[in-house]
Amino acid sequence: MRPPRPPRPAVHTGLDRLLAAPGRLAGRHYGLLAHGASVTADLAPIHLALAASAAGPPAALFGPEHGYYGVEQDMVAAAGGADPWTGAPLHSLYGNAEASLRPCPRAFDGLDLLIVDLQDVGARYYTYAATAVWAAEAALAAGCEVWVLDRPNPLGGEVVEGNLREDGYESFVGAFRLPVRHGLTLGELVRLEAQRRGWGPGLTVWEMEGWRRDMLWQETGLPWIAPSPNMPTPATAAVYPGLCLIEGTELSEGRGTTRPFLLVGAPGVDPPHLAARLAAAEVPGVGVVPTYFRPQFQKHAGALCGGVELVVTDRRALPAFRLGVELLRAAAEAAPGAFAWRTAAYEFVTDRPAIDLLAGCDACRRGVEGDRAVLDSWIASWREDEAAFREERREVLLYPEEGT
Repeated sequence: MRPPRPPRPAVHTGLDRLLAAPGRLAGRHYGLLAHGASVTADLAPIHLALAASAAGPPAALFGPEHGYYGVEQDMVAAAGGADPWTGAPLHSLYGNAEASLRPCPRAFDGLDLLIVDLQDVGARYYTYAATAVWAAEAALAAGCEVWVLDRPNPLGGEVVEGNLREDGYESFVGAFRLPVRHGLTLGELVRLEAQRRGWGPGLTVWEMEGWRRDMLWQETGLPWIAPSPNMPTPATAAVYPGLCLIEGTELSEGRGTTRPFLLVGAPGVDPPHLAARLAAAEVPGVGVVPTYFRPQFQKHAGALCGGVELVVTDRRALPAFRLGVELLRAAAEAAPGAFAWRTAAYEFVTDRPAIDLLAGCDACRRGVEGDRAVLDSWIASWREDEAAFREERREVLLYPEEGT
């Protein structure tokens, strides 16, 4: 007996629109930058769906951080090779050196088109946007067209939150001058960078049908396929714009557990004390539960960690970036013996602290280390950056804002 087909979603992705017109790929020698979350409405992986259509199989595959199949943990090199299902050569865009993050020109030999289909999560740090833009730029320089198959921003497209990354803090987790929560789809983000960089013709974004900027993930009708190993649910994506800041510390962000980015702590942390400190910040849309957990890998592997579990109660009300900043401050105050900034290399950068790369400036670190007024002043400064970015992004929006 065949399994039942999944219900038809309310939103049709760029991939599904392309598959409805496979003749557009007839005779094309195309490469495909995608990953495990690049699936059709019927849950077929993109390269297999295209191979079974009139388009035929891709001539080459490109995999982002975590690898084409999404199996590697963060900051672990992904291998290239050949796809076992189609035989297509597989190029890794995340290796052991910073140079591996951009495809070499030879990777496009014999290609006339690069198709990009990556599920982003709407936060500046998430590295798929950098990979998409850098790969598209390299493909255009090699004489290829670029098609971006658009997908929803899981956080919606209305809220903009956080400071713009300052000059001097560029990195793989801060490749572009964006607020932490930018409210763009990947197609819109690539259009923004194309405009900023003065790209010529050759870029096409296959827009979605049915998506609105006020939609959260659960309203799209699309299944959630984890786009990276530690993004298992939409609730994880909801807190990620703030909780990724924990990567810039020696606290565990819950990697090595079943609730990454929803559990935070370390050995020596008193759970009720940390929970009380964070609750006092009165961040809306989230509850705080004192707890213990034991990571099975990465920070504090095997050790019992005291900390908190975050429970999202209202995704629309949650200011996720502010939550992360308040958690840093609460942890520094409640557990000064356990709290410390990460000093090891982070995403190939050794000359600047990881927290500065993530925050896009040094003001977050100085505010956590200093008095509360410094932190409050920095948080208040976000409004100006948010307004400036909203104005800039209007020209690249593919899906109208309410009232326009």
